[in-house]
Amino acid sequence: MIIQFERNRIISLVLALLMTLCFNLAYFKTSTQGATADAEKVDEVNEDIDSVQEKIESEQKKREKLEQELGQIQKSVTNTQQEINKTQGYVDSAKEEISRKEAELTSLERKIEFQKKILANLVVESYYYQKNSTLNIILGSEDLATALGNFDRLFSFDEKVVSIINEIKSMKNKVMGEKENVAKIKEDQERLLSLKEDQKQNLVVNKIETQQNIQEKEATIIELQGKLTKLQGELSGLLGTSYDAKDIQDAASFASKASGVRKDFLLGMLVVESDLGRFTGGCLAEKSKMSSYRLGIFKNICKELDYNWKKQKVSCPPKGYKGTGGAMGVAQFMSDTWMGYKSSIASKTGHNPPDPWNLTDGVTAMALKLAKGGATKKSGECNAAKLYLSGTTSSKYNWYCDKVLYWAKNYEDKLGG
Repeated sequence: MIIQFERNRIISLVLALLMTLCFNLAYFKTSTQGATADAEKVDEVNEDIDSVQEKIESEQKKREKLEQELGQIQKSVTNTQQEINKTQGYVDSAKEEISRKEAELTSLERKIEFQKKILANLVVESYYYQKNSTLNIILGSEDLATALGNFDRLFSFDEKVVSIINEIKSMKNKVMGEKENVAKIKEDQERLLSLKEDQKQNLVVNKIETQQNIQEKEATIIELQGKLTKLQGELSGLLGTSYDAKDIQDAASFASKASGVRKDFLLGMLVVESDLGRFTGGCLAEKSKMSSYRLGIFKNICKELDYNWKKQKVSCPPKGYKGTGGAMGVAQFMSDTWMGYKSSIASKTGHNPPDPWNLTDGVTAMALKLAKGGATKKSGECNAAKLYLSGTTSSKYNWYCDKVLYWAKNYEDKLGG
């Protein structure tokens, strides 16, 4: 009986062990399949991210090419308008010259008519004089020599009048010739003006079409960037990790790739803003003179990150120019500005919520703001720096831009671009 009981107990134990082993094998198989599925999903998302990034780069290159074309078109429009203005000036001058010639011709016509009247009177007077002189000679009241002398004087004056008329006619013909030449020039310039205006109209049409194409590319890029942000968030969720830079160089490299802003320019900004993160503020919030609106947002940021807002250091009010303190972290963001970039930062670094005093989050925030200001192109860096500081591109902040670009050039030379 006891032996039978022991035998049954052993069999039960063996069956239990077998069931446990089967369960563990099944669990291991399921877990392995799940891990494999997750790995495949991560690879798939990474491939999608690479594909979207390639599309973004392709669209950005197309947009840059269109912007260059737009610049050339605008230059051509400007040059054509200058030619139109110049040609219009020639046409206007020709019109004025023609008006002067017409007035001169009118005056000459009047002179000719006046001289003709004089000549007509002289002809009549000569006729009557000759008739009277002949009668006076016959009657003996006037001798022949006197009569002939008076007649010669009258004839001589007659010739002078004819000479004047011929001279006026010659001048008239000359003026008419000049008027015809000017009219021909005017006609040619008007034809050229018409061609230039047609050319300008075609350029304007091309300009509008190019601007529309640029807007379409920008819309496509924005759409792709939104898709990229979504994929990056999905990847962060799959990996369950976030990115933290080891040092300022690492953070600048990461932020440069995430934003398209060159690393050297970011380092230049970081030197000027916070001495490469070595000094991010020496005042408490209550001493920073930030507005109550910003202070309220600042408190919410600290609460979400489990910081004591009364002990968290921010920038002091600036001495070199008019403004308030309250800027946070390595990027020196104001609290309200930080909130505008919060979700974008989180999508890039995987930190949710992002932390303005975290090196990676701070430098990424700076890069995103500079990119929005136009710093993805080297030619746009100066204005982006001024926008970062003041919200404007006013020339009175050129000093800030000059400092940043000086340090950016320093890093470009030092690090080889």
